[in-house]
Amino acid sequence: MASYAVGDVQGCLDALKALLDKVGFTAGDTLWVAGDLVNRGANSLETLRFIKSLGNQSKVVLGNHDLHLLALHAKDAQLKPNDTLEPIFKAHDREPLLTWLQQQPLLHYDAPFDTVMTHAGIPPCWNLQQAQQHAQELHELLQSDTAPSFFARMYGNQPDLWHDQLKGMDRWRCITNYFTRMRFITPNSQLDFTQSGNTDLNVNDGTAPLLPWFNVPSAVTARQVFGHWAALRGETGKDHVINLDMGCVWGGHLKLIRLEDGQCFNVSCQKA
Repeated sequence: MASYAVGDVQGCLDALKALLDKVGFTAGDTLWVAGDLVNRGANSLETLRFIKSLGNQSKVVLGNHDLHLLALHAKDAQLKPNDTLEPIFKAHDREPLLTWLQQQPLLHYDAPFDTVMTHAGIPPCWNLQQAQQHAQELHELLQSDTAPSFFARMYGNQPDLWHDQLKGMDRWRCITNYFTRMRFITPNSQLDFTQSGNTDLNVNDGTAPLLPWFNVPSAVTARQVFGHWAALRGETGKDHVINLDMGCVWGGHLKLIRLEDGQCFNVSCQKA
């Protein structure tokens, strides 16, 4: 029995299956999926079906592309030119698939591994307990009657800085953006959405420097695994903060880490 965590699949099901074959994934193993199961790749529908079929063998967190799909399903968003989600909406099993997806959390923590998985990361302004509380708050929102109105107003870059007095949609959007869109931040955890490059970028306009979120001191001591940032090519320079996104959907690789010993595996993009 082994546990593995994989980065952004984004509909690249052939690559995922090749990677699971490479590590000898069996019925006794567990697969953690760090969000963005769908979109941009050719097989988003089949990817949803496959990961859902794993049942208790899978641990999934939501990414920004997954939330985009759910917003489309709620009829509060429009397909973008590069979306590859239309087959999902034509599928006979659309409803159970998207009901299952909407039931997934934004954070998964495993105490025996002392490892936490999110899609984009945990902002340094939160400790692990706070991150868990905020993730649970949004998870409960997505299961409530308020979910459709949340999806209608989910998109936006403001507020870009957390404070405990945030309420309602401002609070929920800020939580969502930290967990699913964060890359560069200021030292006080203010989000920046103007930069998406790699960490070699020196961003300083004379006011507050921008840093990769994992380069700002944090109270989270657990090992973190995350995706979302293909430009990192799976590298953070930190042993306890592991990026799993190697841009498979852009012709790169799909990356998997075995949680027991930290060994990483990858396969190149598998064209359908």
